[in-house]
Amino acid sequence: MTCTAAHHQRVLFSEWLHPARRQTLSILYTVYVFSSMKQLIGEIYQTEGLSFSFFLFYDGLKSEQLQGFKQGGEAGLRLTPSSRFLQAELELNVLLSRLSFTEPVRYIYNPLEYAWETHRCYVERYCQSGQSILFLGMNPGPFGMAQTGVPFGEVRSVVDWLKITGEVGHPPNEHPKRQIRGLACTQSEVSGARFWGFFKKLCGEPEKFFKHCFVHNLCPLIFMSASGKNLTPPELPVGEREKLLALCDITLCKVVETLGVSMVIGVGRVAEQRARRALTAAGVSVRVESIMHPSPRNPKANKGWEGEARTRLTELGVISLLSMSNNMMKAHKENE
Repeated sequence: MTCTAAHHQRVLFSEWLHPARRQTLSILYTVYVFSSMKQLIGEIYQTEGLSFSFFLFYDGLKSEQLQGFKQGGEAGLRLTPSSRFLQAELELNVLLSRLSFTEPVRYIYNPLEYAWETHRCYVERYCQSGQSILFLGMNPGPFGMAQTGVPFGEVRSVVDWLKITGEVGHPPNEHPKRQIRGLACTQSEVSGARFWGFFKKLCGEPEKFFKHCFVHNLCPLIFMSASGKNLTPPELPVGEREKLLALCDITLCKVVETLGVSMVIGVGRVAEQRARRALTAAGVSVRVESIMHPSPRNPKANKGWEGEARTRLTELGVISLLSMSNNMMKAHKENE
């Protein structure tokens, strides 16, 4: 059996558009309803020389602004880091939709489609200029990002600490034992609870963490077998895995250059090794390091992941950076 990532290539464009944009983009939306994503992109590149994803990030553009954008291209508007980040992810979605996977893969979820609203909330709120560190996970977990659209997205951390809101839909082909409950999911993801819980203790407020850091997954897809077992990218057939990760590598390089970070910290050795390989091959000058993955599958993490993470991040200078940020914010509040 072959399982394709493009289960619904004709998904209505409205699922990707914020309501405030629909009036401005009504013509583009109408075109999309009657064409596949590939056809639409081809038409726009041929007729306008533009990528459709540029249109996704500007609320209430006036006609003269759109005209200026058509004339000036990307330079016609000032793109924020979050806009560029989301653009890169949507472009990756297009490429991933063309891939197909064989056994043992039977189910593929892409939270950048059905959980786009919450993911966009996360990126637009926390992806910003001045961040120097990118924490990099490998791909979503079934009770983390698969439910919330946020990397390491354990529900309580996402809702209570990160204050992410939005509706979460469903993948087109859903395993009965791995149903998407979104922000109402009651099962906790241990890795995410450990990861975000550590930084909550360290920073107190999410703004203090995101002043210097951002968190991203190399691959947005989650893979499952017929039984519902979670399959990580290393468990995929070699040829299919390399096609998948080659596309994700390109997007990672775009993201690193977009954010202008000086260090990528792989959460786990697999993410670190893949990031090092991709960034070195692309000639992107950035330091690549790692911390232990907080997965409960890792016996060492179960014995004290927070202590291991703190020691390692102290060695990398991250703890001092975040502590300095905390002290500056405290001093600022005291002077107000």
